[in-house]
Amino acid sequence: MEPTLTSNEIHELGNRVMATPRLAEAYRSSTLRLYDHRLKAIAEVPGFDALRDRARELKREVITHLDYYVEQFATNFERLGGKVHWAADAREACEAVLGVARECGARQVVKAKSMVSEEIELNHALEAAGIRPVESDLGEYIVQLAHETPAHIVAPAIHKTRGDVSDLFQRYVDPQRAEEPEALTAIARRALRAVFNEASMGVSGANFAVAEAGTIVTAENEGNIRFSTTAPRVHVALVGIEKLIPRFQDLAIFLRLLGRSGTGQKLTSYTSILTGPRRPGEDGPEQMHAILIDNGRTRALADEKMREALYCIRCGACLNACPVYRKIGGHAYGWVYSGPIGALITPEFTGLAQARELPFASSLCGACREVCPVRINIPDLLLHLRARAQETLPAPKPPGSPVRERTAMRLWAWLMSSPRRYAWSARIARIGQRLAARSGWIGSSRLFPVSAWTHGRDLPALAARSFRQRWKNVESKGEDK
Repeated sequence: MEPTLTSNEIHELGNRVMATPRLAEAYRSSTLRLYDHRLKAIAEVPGFDALRDRARELKREVITHLDYYVEQFATNFERLGGKVHWAADAREACEAVLGVARECGARQVVKAKSMVSEEIELNHALEAAGIRPVESDLGEYIVQLAHETPAHIVAPAIHKTRGDVSDLFQRYVDPQRAEEPEALTAIARRALRAVFNEASMGVSGANFAVAEAGTIVTAENEGNIRFSTTAPRVHVALVGIEKLIPRFQDLAIFLRLLGRSGTGQKLTSYTSILTGPRRPGEDGPEQMHAILIDNGRTRALADEKMREALYCIRCGACLNACPVYRKIGGHAYGWVYSGPIGALITPEFTGLAQARELPFASSLCGACREVCPVRINIPDLLLHLRARAQETLPAPKPPGSPVRERTAMRLWAWLMSSPRRYAWSARIARIGQRLAARSGWIGSSRLFPVSAWTHGRDLPALAARSFRQRWKNVESKGEDK
């Protein structure tokens, strides 16, 4: 199964968002709010950076010895009465889910929020087999009704306004139009409760999988995952093999990081620890299945540089901090994973040719690295992917531009190779900028050769005196006058 990708169209898709003020403002305001919540939440935790260091070390340990921990988890999961399925790619993962659905006679499947289910395009596979999938997370439910993919790892419907949701619910759920958030939530609750009662199979992802215990851990704020994993007779957990952590005692570290980094919460409202199917006298599913999914992860593992991207715990903090994501939104990245982490794992999971442009859509400002709870050096990895792309998949050259670029670079090299030429060119530039500089800035202008730059941003004007001139003054008089 080939994923539906438009990742190499990021520039065109991003321009569409920026040309839509409502969308652009939705992304900007929502991500800034989440970013601010994170700052307040981590300020309350003494030694937060020490927790990040420990979490990084734990993920490094797991990813370095992934074969050992995957086998340990599978053994312990089956010891508890569950069944493990192995999936090398999206097609095998979907086939495993469909196989379980056919065995239990499921005609309707209730789904908890799961990015990996989006990754393997499970809904399409279920629908093609005549099985109705229903998303139970409110944001995912909205996105499903709109026939879209999530726009954010944590907040999938971040791009939708109240009016958008009202229109969708009126069209697909309840003809009685509602506008208030409480009323919209009540409509979704009534519709989903019926599905929970009818579905014989539930599907979830896994925030973490504890190797020593064979346990699936999920974190959420709505309670829908608990319904999806306990009400149906059969529970299927989709687990990317990078989601493993070694021990139960390590879980406390990751839970303290996940909520604070993603939404600014001390802890998500519901944290479920699922250890095997139900035993006599317990609630829960009669059967529990774990599908361990590769789908490009071992490709990243094989690259010693890129395996660091597998440390990600999908908190979404890098999206909220990224100035590029705030401008162009999640759908511009052309797949289910967006933002800085999406620019790393999409090329790894789908192949660099499928997502060559993503690593270049970054300012390399380092904001993503600063907020990452496991300290993934995202800018460094983006540079690594850029180098690989240039070596193996050079970008097509726009017609007419190479000659101008080569000429400009040669002129720049000639000027910079001589202090005298550099000084004279700076003097000429100071004279030329008088035509466009206002209050220390060169604004939008047609002043060649900076016109392309100033079309989208202001350019600082050159100082009246160069550093060399000021330094000579300091040396001669002992002060700068």
